[in-house]
Amino acid sequence: MGLQIREIVPRRPIQIKDLKNKTICIDAYNIIYQFLSNIRQPDGTPLKDSKGRITSHLSGLFYRNVNLIEDGLKIVYVFDGKPPELKGVTGEIREERKDEAAGKYAEARKEGDVEGMGRYARQMVRITREIVEESKELLTAMGIAVVQAPSEGESQAAYLARTDPQGIYAVGSQDYDCLLFGAPRLIQNLTLSQRRKTASGGYVEVFPELIEMERVLNHLQINIDQLICIGILCGTDYNPGGVRGIGPKRALQIVKLYKQPVLIFESAMVRERMAEMGLSGGGFDWKAVFELFHKPNVDTTARIEFPKVELNEVRRILLEREFSEERINKQLERLEKAVEQRKQRTLF
Repeated sequence: MGLQIREIVPRRPIQIKDLKNKTICIDAYNIIYQFLSNIRQPDGTPLKDSKGRITSHLSGLFYRNVNLIEDGLKIVYVFDGKPPELKGVTGEIREERKDEAAGKYAEARKEGDVEGMGRYARQMVRITREIVEESKELLTAMGIAVVQAPSEGESQAAYLARTDPQGIYAVGSQDYDCLLFGAPRLIQNLTLSQRRKTASGGYVEVFPELIEMERVLNHLQINIDQLICIGILCGTDYNPGGVRGIGPKRALQIVKLYKQPVLIFESAMVRERMAEMGLSGGGFDWKAVFELFHKPNVDTTARIEFPKVELNEVRRILLEREFSEERINKQLERLEKAVEQRKQRTLF
């Protein structure tokens, strides 16, 4: 699910070193979901302690953020609040898919199909309240700023990056929705492992990719309102599936032809497609979806505060979850050194 417009969006690979001394707002749920999905055993079992508590998210947050801090990045994690009502349909679809995956996982387990178990387990991920609170606790102890959004984390992150209160450079997320919310820059693959396993068993190097709003609009020869319309036509979390039969390239043609949102959605071309889907009576309210992107519910008074790094607190949190003390100490040495180097740069 989510907005799929990769084929029309220009991007360029960058190195982590290009982001040194820059502040990045990360869409927390997007990244935590990524860690919960990827950091697992071959049979799909997530990392757990002896009490059965999942620790995959803590592992990803700890090790990956130490790397980013060591590379000179300043990081802000923005967490979701209450989702908009229009997202209810998406939530229902996702729950149905998770239930379906759970059934297939049970069948694969019964048949001893380890590969199938791993595949279906990744589709069953849920972010619980406990996972959110544990993530916030660890991030704060690591000196990483945490912002609680009133609604969508990606819209709050985009707002912070757009208004640039403390020199925020970009939003870090895998989702393109951040662009519809007006993020000036989007960085993908920032928190992924720098090597990805291929189907053949080999590995390929994974680089962060930078997507710049100005470049996107200039390349496509459209404005932000028209980009939002492309998103609605292709399908967003607020209108899953979009208008059947209209992909990114076709949506771009329609938007450039009719230009104004009202004319785009009142055009015969779009109305006919919606009628075929049984949406002639309104199925999804494009105006309501447009408004959610155009004027999202964000906290305009949100302050970004970088807490003091508490190495002993980080150690306590991870030891309670039975992480290797030797590995924790090695990472904390790196974190402490990176923090000291940052202080020296600031003083200089």
